[in-house]
Amino acid sequence: MTRYAGSDVGTRSRRKPREEWLALKPGTHEGYLDWERAEAIRRMVSENIPTSRHHGAPKHGDALLAGLVRCRRCGRKLTVRYSGTQHNIPRYACHRGLLDNGEPRCIAFGGLRVDDAIEAALLQVVEPGAIAAAAAGEAEAASRRDEVREALLRDLEAARYAADRAFRQYDAADPANRLVAAELEARWNRALLQVAEIEAKIVQHDAAITPRRETPLPSLASLADNLSTVWSAPTTDARLKKRIVRTVIEEVIADIDADAGQIVLIIHWMGGAHTQLRLPRRRRGQRNSTRPDIIDAVRQLVLTANDDLIAGLLNRNKLTTGHGNRWTRERVTALRSHHKIPVHRSAENGIEPWLNLTRAAAYLAISPKTLRIAAENAEIEARHPLPDGPWLFSRAILDGSTGQALVERARRGPKYPAGPRPPQQDLLSSIT
Repeated sequence: MTRYAGSDVGTRSRRKPREEWLALKPGTHEGYLDWERAEAIRRMVSENIPTSRHHGAPKHGDALLAGLVRCRRCGRKLTVRYSGTQHNIPRYACHRGLLDNGEPRCIAFGGLRVDDAIEAALLQVVEPGAIAAAAAGEAEAASRRDEVREALLRDLEAARYAADRAFRQYDAADPANRLVAAELEARWNRALLQVAEIEAKIVQHDAAITPRRETPLPSLASLADNLSTVWSAPTTDARLKKRIVRTVIEEVIADIDADAGQIVLIIHWMGGAHTQLRLPRRRRGQRNSTRPDIIDAVRQLVLTANDDLIAGLLNRNKLTTGHGNRWTRERVTALRSHHKIPVHRSAENGIEPWLNLTRAAAYLAISPKTLRIAAENAEIEARHPLPDGPWLFSRAILDGSTGQALVERARRGPKYPAGPRPPQQDLLSSIT
C-alpha cells in the first residue's frame, strides 16, 4: 500500500489472513520441505507466540498453568508471579485490566494448590480406563463425522445431476426464443450455485476435522501406567510437565467464590469435555504447615518428653516439617510456641501424672511386656501417638480398678512373671 504525506511517498504493508488471499497454490514450486511439514512448523511457531488466542511456549517457571488460565469475569489471561526464597511459589492474578485501562483487579489466588489439583485431574484422566473410553469416544465421533461427509457427498452428487440436467435443457432450447432461454439459463445458474454451496460445506467440514496421529491403544495404556512415575521423577523439569498439560488441556477458566471461600476452576479438555473443580482458598503459609497428625503427636509427647527427645522420636518415625526438613530441638520448640503447646516440666513433688511404658511397669511392679500387651489389646487405657514411639499411661488409670486388676491377674499367672528378674539389668532405659 502506497501512502502520501506531503512531499514524501512511502509504502506500508499489511498482512491479510489466509482466508482473504486471492490465490494459494501449494506445491507449485519445489521447496526444502513438503507442504504438510511446513504447515506443521507454521502452526507450532504461531502457537509459541503468547497472544489472547495462543498459549505461548512453555517457560522455565514452576507454574503449571502459565498461559492456560483465563479470568471468568473479564476474559483476560491471568499472569503469573513468583515469590518465596527460591522464587518457586507461583501466584495467578488478573492484572491486565489494571495495567492497561486502570480497572480494578479481578481475581488472584495462590498457584500451589491449583497446580496440585490440576496434576491430580490430569493423572486421573490419563488412566488406562480413561484412555480406553477416550479412544472409544473418538472413534464414535469420527464415525459421526464420516456420516456427515457421506451425506454431503450425496447432496453434491444430486446437485451436480440437477446442474447437468439444467445445462442440457438450456443447450437444447431454441436461441430465438429468448424468454425460454433466459428462464433455462437462470435455472442452470441456480443449480451451479447450489453445487458451489455444497462443495464449500464439504471443504469447511474437512477443515474442521483436526488430523490426528493414530497411536495403538496398548501404547497409550502403557504410557498411562508410566506417566505417574515420570511425572513425580525428580529429573522431570517444569517445561516437560507443561507440554504434557498443553497436550490434553485446552484452557482453564478461573473464578473466586467469595461467599464459599473457594477457587472455582473449569477445565476445558482437548476432546471437548469439561470438568469443574472447587478448591478451598488457603491462608498464607498453609501449604508448608506441619501436618495435623504430627501436631497432635507433639501434644501427647510433651506429657513425658522434652523437645530434644521429641525431635528424635519424630525423626525415628521418618516425619518431617512442613518444608520437608528433619526435626531439631529448635524446630520442635517453634512448633510448640506457634500452636501454644506447653513445654514438658517435671513435677515438683516427683509424682509424674504421666508415665512411659518402663516407668509404668515399674510402678505396677509387673513386666513391661505384660503392660504393653494389655495396652495393645485395649485392656488398659493408654496413648500411643507414634507407631515407633512410646506408650503413655496416666497415673490415675494405673491407680484405678483397671490397673489393679491387671496387677492381680499378672501375679496369679505362673507363666507370666509380674516383674523383671533382679539380676537382669537393661543397658539403656526403654522409653517404649
